[in-house]
Amino acid sequence: MSSWKRTFWTVYAANLITAVGMMSFIPFFPSYLEELGVHDRAALSRWSGIAVGAAPLAAAVMGPIWGSIGDRFNRKLMVLRAMLAITLFVGLMGFVRTPWELLGLRLCQGVFSGFVPPSITLVSVAAPREVQGRVSGTLQGALALGAIIGPLFGAFASVHLGLRGVFFCVSALSGTSALLIGLFVREERALDETVQAFSPTSVLRNAFRDLRESLRLRSVRAALLLLFCAQIGGSAINPQIELFVRDVWRGDPERVHALTGWAFSAFAIASLFAMPAWGRLGDRMGHARALKLCAILGGVALGLHALVTAFAALIVVRVLLGGTLSGANATSFGVVATETPIERRGSAMGAAFSARAFAMSFGAMGGGWLASWIGLRGLFLTAAGLVVVGVLFAPLGSRRPQDVVGLDADPIQR
Repeated sequence: MSSWKRTFWTVYAANLITAVGMMSFIPFFPSYLEELGVHDRAALSRWSGIAVGAAPLAAAVMGPIWGSIGDRFNRKLMVLRAMLAITLFVGLMGFVRTPWELLGLRLCQGVFSGFVPPSITLVSVAAPREVQGRVSGTLQGALALGAIIGPLFGAFASVHLGLRGVFFCVSALSGTSALLIGLFVREERALDETVQAFSPTSVLRNAFRDLRESLRLRSVRAALLLLFCAQIGGSAINPQIELFVRDVWRGDPERVHALTGWAFSAFAIASLFAMPAWGRLGDRMGHARALKLCAILGGVALGLHALVTAFAALIVVRVLLGGTLSGANATSFGVVATETPIERRGSAMGAAFSARAFAMSFGAMGGGWLASWIGLRGLFLTAAGLVVVGVLFAPLGSRRPQDVVGLDADPIQR
């Protein structure tokens, strides 16, 4: 097996294992917070949103900085840094006694544990040019598969090991991933790619310069705005799903954890199949048009959550949401890829990642506060409205792929 293929499959396995672990505890924050002494329904909604949103908020701030360090220093170490941070901080979550301790560890996790961008970068620089798209798509498929298995694994582990035991399992899984990377991945840098001396000031300066250049493009700004609105709408409701399952489930309360896992997995399964379809649709009709279409349909699916009165109906709308809103990520990255010159494409992709992470954080935190004031059904309608705002105010063009020929010549004029 060639060196780059060994790197690819090792990183794929590590990402899948880590994604399964990460998604095994996120759906069950409300129950864990109850163990930590949060019992009031409004406070539970607020704390669930804060606990879920803290990590992506920190990751959004640090993502471009870690990316610059990896480009100029060592990308393999960036992957190891992220996975070992998950091993440490998520493992410690199993020992916390107060919500504030949990919040502190989630912030630390976000600062140090963004494993997706360095993983994709590590494989991308090793793989041949002709397989770049396939490699990136397959790695993201590992994350989607982890999002399917993770909630079900978490529900199973919580029943047999307790909620604290879930965090210990996640720590062990991430440690295994780090071991795989350390043993089987060898980073091969290009001949003209030298390792630079580490300087915090130069790293920050380069990261901010790259980000500024990417945001000068109007089309990129518009795509990021719509991605942000779509992601914030979806993220606002995720920490509240367990509470909503309690509201609509009329059977044995002991089954709530398992049913919550199925609600998350239904969304992930639909996303797994829908993301490639949205990508192909973007290739045919233009990524900007596809982005607007998936945002509109995703907004409708979010609004339909407010009409749910039974668990079966919840599964249906979760499938609809996964099949529609999941396209925002693929199509917005498609806009970025077709609208930016090659020499700044990496920084533009980093900006898209940060927009998505900020939306995940603000959505989760804001959704918790809103739900405590207007209830879960009011939150669903508000989330749908945010997506509509993005569609109305994002000035995306409607060009087809053949209309973007030659864009790299002078993208700043668009």
